[in-house]
Amino acid sequence: MPLTDTDRGAMLSVIGASSVDDLFVDVPEAARLSGPIAGLPNHASELAVERHMTALARKNTVAGEVPFFLGCGAYRHHVPASVDHMIQRGEFLTAYTPYQPEIAQGTLQMLFEFQTQVARLLGTDVANASMYDGSTACWEAIGMARRITKRGKAILSSGLHPHYVSVAKTMAKYTGDALATSAPTLTAETDIDALIAAIDGDTSCVVVQYPDILGRIADLTPLADACHANKALLIAVVTEPVALGAIRSPGEMDADIVVGEGQSLGVGLQFGGPYVGLFGCKDKYVRQMPGRLCGETVDADGKRGFVLTLSTREQHIRREKATSNICTNSGLCALAFSIHMTLLGEKGLRDLAGLNHALAVQAAERLAQVPGVSLVNDAFFNEFTVTLPVEARPVVRTLAERGVLAGVSLGRLYPGEDALANGLVIAATETTTAEDIETLATALQEVLA
Repeated sequence: MPLTDTDRGAMLSVIGASSVDDLFVDVPEAARLSGPIAGLPNHASELAVERHMTALARKNTVAGEVPFFLGCGAYRHHVPASVDHMIQRGEFLTAYTPYQPEIAQGTLQMLFEFQTQVARLLGTDVANASMYDGSTACWEAIGMARRITKRGKAILSSGLHPHYVSVAKTMAKYTGDALATSAPTLTAETDIDALIAAIDGDTSCVVVQYPDILGRIADLTPLADACHANKALLIAVVTEPVALGAIRSPGEMDADIVVGEGQSLGVGLQFGGPYVGLFGCKDKYVRQMPGRLCGETVDADGKRGFVLTLSTREQHIRREKATSNICTNSGLCALAFSIHMTLLGEKGLRDLAGLNHALAVQAAERLAQVPGVSLVNDAFFNEFTVTLPVEARPVVRTLAERGVLAGVSLGRLYPGEDALANGLVIAATETTTAEDIETLATALQEVLA
């Protein structure tokens, strides 16, 4: 440590403490360490630490080095090298929210373009300058629906990602919102009819994932009509934005609020984060939207410029009037998303989506030939669910040991739900090869034999 004993003594004398331990008297003695942490070395050279950390890192299985079929909200896509080059340009590079427009025009312009891209992608009138990630954006949408409808009951689709449900439950403890939830069933049909039947006069919103956790795709129009007939809102959650290059956007089906995870575009897997939350809504609800929005204006000389137009967050207005306590966003991830989207363009996104779907169809057709494997849903984008004749979790572990990351077992996502234990969610993207698919099918057949 840089401080000497003399330095520490001088600091303690100023604050009137006899020792450092005096600063921790409020911590129960049983919870305090009496010495160094067992097993942790007191000192090592930089070279030794580097070697040790490298050895630990080599225990990881690198996504790009093995057949990779993991999805369920985090997807492996190819991010062009030009994205990393562009995000490091001085006029754009920042991980923080801009406060002074006169020195943040690059960041503000990027966020303005980002909002336009997200609004067009989600099919909404307006989008904000991003959220932390998809799960927190989902909760913020539920809170927004409560403010708009003055109701406190949210119906969550059984096809909503369980991690998103968990975040919503955590936050609802402090707001009093009642959340109606259930686990999915291994059927080709979604729960749209059940959701419609559950809507009543106390419902603030219905939250549905599109495509859902099993990869199923539903027409949301009847659900939107049912919500609006009961003066409730429809919230659509998109965890794979590339899908919107091939299927109708939720906004086109009259969803009131559309949120999602933007990780697929420009952002790597990164061990689960940081990611970037997408948030769009109808224009009439814009003042209840959390976060902040960038707008276009002109300066004193009539030149085009950008500013924060709406900032209904606690740092900018009275805390009790804030729509959210979110005080920043993953700005660098939003930048990467926007640059990747710009490089793709509309045609590029559609082509990318088509490639994803074609490879997923190829994977589904090949796996359906494996004895004992059944395809749950025959309509999907780049992710689908199969059932195995045995519990999926041990199979996934065995395949991982053989260098094949086969997918996400539903038993992992829904522990204790025996009816889902044999389910396996498999994702294929443009990074998947025909050889990868054959390797998975062959290895799976050997393990199940």
